[in-house]
Amino acid sequence: MSFVGHSARKRFGQHWLRDDSVLEKIVAAAELSNSDRVLEIGPGRGALTEKLLKSRAELVHCIEVDLDLIAGLRKRFAENSRFTLREGDALSVPLVHPDGLPVNKVVANIPYNITSPLLERLIGRLGRAVEHHYEKLVLLLQKEVADRIISLPGQSSFSAMSVRLQLLANCRSVCDVPPSSFSPPPKVHSKVIILEPYSSTESLGFELGTRVEALVRTAFLSRRKKLRNTLIALIPLNDLETLAHGQGISLDQRPQEIAPDKWVQLAKSLKKWERN
Repeated sequence: MSFVGHSARKRFGQHWLRDDSVLEKIVAAAELSNSDRVLEIGPGRGALTEKLLKSRAELVHCIEVDLDLIAGLRKRFAENSRFTLREGDALSVPLVHPDGLPVNKVVANIPYNITSPLLERLIGRLGRAVEHHYEKLVLLLQKEVADRIISLPGQSSFSAMSVRLQLLANCRSVCDVPPSSFSPPPKVHSKVIILEPYSSTESLGFELGTRVEALVRTAFLSRRKKLRNTLIALIPLNDLETLAHGQGISLDQRPQEIAPDKWVQLAKSLKKWERN
C-alpha cells in the first residue's frame, strides 16, 4: 500500500483512527455475520476497513471523497474480492453496492463536518422516509453530538436532536474516544454509538412524524421557556392544559424535560383537538 505524500486534510475532516482497541470495539459492536453487507463511509487509509474485512461480513463497500486516497486503498486491498470502493461524496453518490443490491449495516468514522446531513441521509427524518433502511449503524462521532443523540430527558444535552433521533432509532453508546486515539488528534473528544433504525411498521409515518417535528421545532426554539409560553402559539391555553394533563405533561416543564414518546402522544392529542 502507498499513501506517500498524503496528509490529513482539514476540508475533509480527516483524522485517522489509530487506536486498535477502539477499532476492535467498533467492529464488535456491528455484530457482523456472513450475511452482512457493510457500508463504510470515509475509509481514509483503511485501518477500519482492514478490521471489517477480517470479520465474517459478506462484503465491505467503501465510499471515499478524497481522490488522492483512492489509489492507495485499491492497492492495499487489491487481493480481497470482498472489498469494493466508490469515489465520491457520501451525501450524493449512490450508497448501494456496485452489484445494485443494498447494504444492511453501516460502520464508519464519519467526517464531523458533514454529520447532520449524512445522518439524515442514512436514517431519514421525522415525516420523511429514508431512501434505504439499515439494520444497524455503528458510528464514530464528535462526542458533543453523540451525547445529544443518546441523552435522556432532563439532562443538559437533551435537545430536539435527541427527540428526533430517538424516535427514528434505538440509540446507545459503545465507548468514548479521546483525541490521542487519532492522527492527527482532533480538538474535540469523540464517541462511538449504535443506531438501530425502526422498521416501517414501527415508525411514526408521514402525517404523525410531520406533526411531531413541527411541535418539537416550535418548543425547542425557546428551550429555556416553559411549554405554556411556547406551545400557546399552536392552541389556546385552556385546551393546551387539558391535552397536556391527559398525557401527564405539566406546562411548567421545559422542552428538554419531555421524553420522546410524550411528544408523540401530545401530537396525537393535538390532531384530535383540531378535528373537534
